[in-house]
Amino acid sequence: MSALLLIVEDEPQLAEVLEAYAQQEGYRTERAGNGEQALGLFRAARPDLILLDVMLPGKSGLEVLKSVRAAGHTPVIMVTARSEESDQIVGLELGADDYVVKPFRPREVMARVKAVLRRVQVALDQDEKPLRVGPLEVDRRAVQVRVGGHLLNLTPAEYRLLAHLAAAPGRAFTRDELLSGALADSGALERVVDAHLASVRRKLEAAARWACCTPCAGWATGWRRLEAAPAAPESHAAAGDADGGAGVGGRHLRVFQPGGAARIP
Repeated sequence: MSALLLIVEDEPQLAEVLEAYAQQEGYRTERAGNGEQALGLFRAARPDLILLDVMLPGKSGLEVLKSVRAAGHTPVIMVTARSEESDQIVGLELGADDYVVKPFRPREVMARVKAVLRRVQVALDQDEKPLRVGPLEVDRRAVQVRVGGHLLNLTPAEYRLLAHLAAAPGRAFTRDELLSGALADSGALERVVDAHLASVRRKLEAAARWACCTPCAGWATGWRRLEAAPAAPESHAAAGDADGGAGVGGRHLRVFQPGGAARIP
């Protein structure tokens, strides 16, 4: 059965154009003109991907995105007239998989849809054994990540980035390498990687064992296991903070410091 797209757009003519192109590509479609209707169709139809306009009457697209992410990992491509990078970053930090700015070519949107669905399908089709690095386990068949048995609630893009990093422990990646290796064909900006990794880092740190590293020498990104150490003496607390230390559970956790290669012990 072909993939089902939920098109959430309050401009009827634009919604009709997107629906026509989607159906021409062989997709099944559902349409919603506001946030409340979108969430109702999301729960009832269980779409494979959502094309979600940001500026909607009533409940905004970002509010809809929050609800979708709270319910699961359905891929979401945001559609908006706002071209500012900060607006795109907000959506991506909330869990969007891609971003399209109006005005756009419908064929470009369909190409983005195909790329996102293809990445999701590739992840689902993989039959490799889970990747294990210390307490981190990446189950590529179930498309899940666990830390010490704790399931992380990752978006599809966050999962792909973390799985890509886990496949090469100890290596530092440039943003461009992460884009091409984990988010190929997304058309995303390099800074989008920073937004996704910041979200991954927060979720890993919530597990109190791992963290993604900060940029290395301004151009590369690596990661390593968090090393727990006794709290720094009061006289050295500021220096520890400057080094990139982070407090979790009352202990000082030494994280990767810019300027060196990231290694997983």
